Amino acid sequence: MYKIMITTALILPSTLFAAGSGDSGAPATTDTTTTCKGVMVWSDAKGKCVSPESGALNDDQLYHAARELAYAGEYDTTLAILAFMSNQTDDRVLTYKGFVHRKLGEIELGNSYYMQAIARNPDNLLARSYMGQGFVASGDMVAALEQLREIRTRNGIDTWPEVSLRNAIETGATYSY
Repeated sequence: MYKIMITTALILPSTLFAAGSGDSGAPATTDTTTTCKGVMVWSDAKGKCVSPESGALNDDQLYHAARELAYAGEYDTTLAILAFMSNQTDDRVLTYKGFVHRKLGEIELGNSYYMQAIARNPDNLLARSYMGQGFVASGDMVAALEQLREIRTRNGIDTWPEVSLRNAIETGATYSY
């Protein structure tokens, strides 16, 4: 049986960076989730909600909106926003498609997206962490520990993906971002 060592100092996941995303902790709430309705995203430049197909937002802006919407539990809208990103094989897009489908209970589909993200970028620690958290939720601790080892091997020690997966393994609680 594998045993995870707990460090003396608790490192809070919200203070660490998610590899591959440049984001730490939960996404900030913006007008995208407080003002916009339907498949719309807040544009600071325009000062209003815009359609993601309008061309007013770049892929990074769409990604951050999708991340915020996923955290808010707006899974259908998250998928719709991701669909407007220009590169559908971008590992960030695949990672969040995996995340949403896992949260919707579509574990196999979610894992297939995570595996595609990892195939495109083996160092996508966020995809590995989310997939590992899915394994924790389904009780497959061996597979979760395998992803934790991969994260650590890929210089992910003390990053948000490593800490969040380690905490999920230790407590059984997974994260929504």
